[in-house]
Amino acid sequence: MKKFETEVHLSREMTMMNATLIGVGAMIGAGIFVLTGIAAGVAGPALIITFALNGIVALLTAFSYAELGSSYHDAGGGYLWVKEGLPKWNGFISGWMSWFAHSVACSLYAIGFGAYFDLMLRELNIAVPQWGILPPQKILAVLIAVLLGYINFRGASETGKIGNIVTITKIVILLIFIGFGINFVFHRADWEMSFTPFIPNGWGGVFKAMGLTFIAFEGFEIIAQSSEEIKNPKKNIPRAVFLSLIIVIPIYLLVAFTALGSVKPEAGITPWAYLAAHKETALVEVAKKFFSGGGILLLFAGLIATISALNATVFSSSRIAFAMGRDRNFPAFFSKVHKKNYTPHYAILFSLIIIVSMAVALPLEDVASAADIMFLLLFLQVNISLIRLRKKRPDLDRGFFTPVFPYLSILGIFMLLFLAVYMFELSPIAWLVTAIWIGVGLIIYKFYSANKEIEHVRMVKSLEKLEKKEYKVLIPLANQKTVSSLTHIGCAIAQKSNAQILFLHVNEVREGNPLVSEINDIEKAKPLFDKANEITNETGIQTRSILNVSHRISKGIINTAEEEDCNFIIIGRQKNPDLIERFFSSIIDSVISKFPGEVAVLHGSFERDKIKTILIPFTIDIHAILATEIAPALISYFNCNLKVLLVFDTETSQQEREERVVKVQEHIQENSLTAEIIIINDADIVESIVNESKRVDLLVMGGKTGELVELLLGRSLAQEITEQSACPVLWVKEYAEREPLWKLLLRSPKKQELKNE
Repeated sequence: MKKFETEVHLSREMTMMNATLIGVGAMIGAGIFVLTGIAAGVAGPALIITFALNGIVALLTAFSYAELGSSYHDAGGGYLWVKEGLPKWNGFISGWMSWFAHSVACSLYAIGFGAYFDLMLRELNIAVPQWGILPPQKILAVLIAVLLGYINFRGASETGKIGNIVTITKIVILLIFIGFGINFVFHRADWEMSFTPFIPNGWGGVFKAMGLTFIAFEGFEIIAQSSEEIKNPKKNIPRAVFLSLIIVIPIYLLVAFTALGSVKPEAGITPWAYLAAHKETALVEVAKKFFSGGGILLLFAGLIATISALNATVFSSSRIAFAMGRDRNFPAFFSKVHKKNYTPHYAILFSLIIIVSMAVALPLEDVASAADIMFLLLFLQVNISLIRLRKKRPDLDRGFFTPVFPYLSILGIFMLLFLAVYMFELSPIAWLVTAIWIGVGLIIYKFYSANKEIEHVRMVKSLEKLEKKEYKVLIPLANQKTVSSLTHIGCAIAQKSNAQILFLHVNEVREGNPLVSEINDIEKAKPLFDKANEITNETGIQTRSILNVSHRISKGIINTAEEEDCNFIIIGRQKNPDLIERFFSSIIDSVISKFPGEVAVLHGSFERDKIKTILIPFTIDIHAILATEIAPALISYFNCNLKVLLVFDTETSQQEREERVVKVQEHIQENSLTAEIIIINDADIVESIVNESKRVDLLVMGGKTGELVELLLGRSLAQEITEQSACPVLWVKEYAEREPLWKLLLRSPKKQELKNE
């Protein structure tokens, strides 16, 4: 039976050089083009020291990425390591911050594109009109963000070869810029004056500029995120991480030197003030003086850098949200994939909302600062995780060991924390946004994600056992009428899969009364347990009997199933209950439907020797498939025959009918069954099943028997079949995450049942 999607692995086709270019491309992106001018205004000529010190800080964290990346060879990177090495809430917060950091980085790249594209349009004498309070750059930023979001939604992404070409193009253009720039600088007799005074704004300016530009150094983390695709990751990830930094840091230092040294502003204006005045397009203004077309060349480089970075970061930010939805740290719809495009459309949409909101709401400096603070705090957690995992997981097969451990990691932690705190001097707004985001994340984790994550882990473990057919069957016993029938169903399943059966009786205590008040009340349960054990003694199946005292029956059943690691629940219901019985049964069934395992609900009762023929109405549905998969156990135990019923209505085409029959035959053959296939054309589904139930002894159907919402809104298809059939009905249901309540309320019960079954 298929419980979850087939495990997917990415082919390891990426060489060390490919991985290096990924890191280089991520670092030589929009950051260096957009932030150099602004950072020069903050640090002055000490921008060179700023880049050098940022390189050292990045290198200290790179040791952690190299070691952990060589140890964990699955996609995930820092989020995976923090989740493994630190308390659970850190794992959530790291993912929450990473999602925001990448989304805000997208905002920065979008604003950078807006500035570069606006400059290009002005060079062509085309003016973009201002829309309300939004300047042209912001309008263009929103448009490119929405366009790249749509491209990601459609599934188009930058391939490896194209990405490498773009990266090499950016490097070549920057080397041309550096070459002409250095030649220009050294042909000036007074070039030293461009660097005097060297630290005009003191070390405070250096530290502020470090925090502002750190985003330009964080791209090496993407190498670790691509771990699952890299050949020989134990050796190639550390090599690629360090090689990418060795390539990038000198280029950054030379760009800073060239930009400052080649500027000859008007009297009274310093070179760094000139660069700061042109902000994100400063490098373009500098390149115009080198040679004819120099500005256009840098403008082109800036455009492809911002587009490339924006495309890649929209992809990565949405995948972080998608991964957190898959882990149930976010609501499940974040992990939904579009049926046609096979992309996480909800994750892309919510990432795009953050990107556009930050791009519109904050100035460029504050956007960059918010992203920088997030990345600084993320890297801090990765360094702490390295120290913890050295002690917690000494068994890891490490391809690289951080030297002078743990002192380099501790130094990295202090430097990252210092820069993050110092960013408050540059942008209090960015820190306010960061604090609010982290605070909201902690609230979401406490009241939503913590419980959902526990449920998800429990579900995965349960489904892994179900996939291997390692059943542990729980049978709640409530009255003498259904004990025998439920026990026989449990024996059939347990005997086939060599499983254990747990018999449970729940003593319900009124709200307000202590549970201990009925803890010794075993008299109600003893006759039920005795009768059930009398049946199982003949089969040799291992059993246990449990009395649970709870304020709610449904809670007692679920708690027992969780504590005992049960993954199959069999419960009994009356065939034609009155309204009150239906109401309370639906409450219990609604709770149990969330249980991460298989559930069987038997309506009615039977004697074992009376079961001669079983009928399964078949549809292509996971619940109906489960019905046919447990059929061999029932047939073997009851020594009976099997009929499979196919009902086609007038809307079903002939081709679809033939395909359905072939699928049924294949499924019967896969489960080693011998069955009589009955085909009824152009008939009412309920009437056909009810008529056929008169000629069999047990009806086994896949699906659910109705929930509280359906009961309140009206009758369901399941209820009609159950109440009108001439024999007992066994409904079997696989675990499947349900739609939100509001969707159920908007859909009529009849349509909902037809869709699910």
